[in-house]
Amino acid sequence: MGKVDNRDEIRDFLATRRARITPQQAGLAPGVRRRVPGLRREEVAVLAGVSTDWYTRLEKGHISGVSEDVLDAVARALQLDEAERAHLFDLARAASSRPRTGRRVVQVRPGLQRMLDAMTDAPALIRNGRMDLLAVNRLGRAMYWPVYQRQGTSGPVNIARFQFLDPAGPAFYPNWDLAADTTVALLRTEAGRDPFNADLAQLIGELSTRSDDFRTRWARHDVRLHHMGSKTFHHPAVGDLTLDYESMDLHADPGLNLTVYTAAPDTPAHDALRLLASWAATLDAAADATGTRSSRLPHEGPAGQG
Repeated sequence: MGKVDNRDEIRDFLATRRARITPQQAGLAPGVRRRVPGLRREEVAVLAGVSTDWYTRLEKGHISGVSEDVLDAVARALQLDEAERAHLFDLARAASSRPRTGRRVVQVRPGLQRMLDAMTDAPALIRNGRMDLLAVNRLGRAMYWPVYQRQGTSGPVNIARFQFLDPAGPAFYPNWDLAADTTVALLRTEAGRDPFNADLAQLIGELSTRSDDFRTRWARHDVRLHHMGSKTFHHPAVGDLTLDYESMDLHADPGLNLTVYTAAPDTPAHDALRLLASWAATLDAAADATGTRSSRLPHEGPAGQG
């Protein structure tokens, strides 16, 4: 079996990064009128300390076997940020790897679910790289209730599918454009990191076919790391929730990511989280009273495919 052919991905990524840098930003003289935005290939080559022919070959996707020092030089010349540099190295590794076959089935360990359940005052979730929610705690399930309600319980719910294909998506994300940009950048990052993931490829194909908004964003080749920040949700029961989040990859469980949402004490967001917890308890109590346990807020996420 031959090596993976990701030359188109490499070409488009490098070309889009080159197009966004002006000569002034690179410390070069503006020169004559340019037919296209950004730097020319020969200018990137000079900045990286390589020949124009060599860089042209690299931008055509011939990256297999290129040394880390040269990749670092190209990353500096293109002013790549941390996420973009990591993506370039992921593309280089993939070009030197042999494709793997089969689908990944990810079962969240009981210990991880117990860890989530111990977080009683903060929504917490575990997802994979294609944005499937594989496990949540009680508050996490309550916060993402609109997503679960729309996608059911037959398999792991998917944030990207909800955002781009469900009419309820924009209402749940008040700043929908920013949320959509982030999701696509995370999927693009994962595609570079794991180009053999058949489930991820299927999802990207589905979203590209059915959503113009997704397809436009996917063509930008933007990537990002997602460690900390804030997000705003509009919950149908408690209104707007602007929460801080901390996100980290689970190194003992490759491919899984833990995200925890919090709010500072004595803030409207903190009060909204308490209201969310009360709403979840009321919903569970009503379900128990009527015997409709399927309507409760179960916190254990189903096994999923990553």
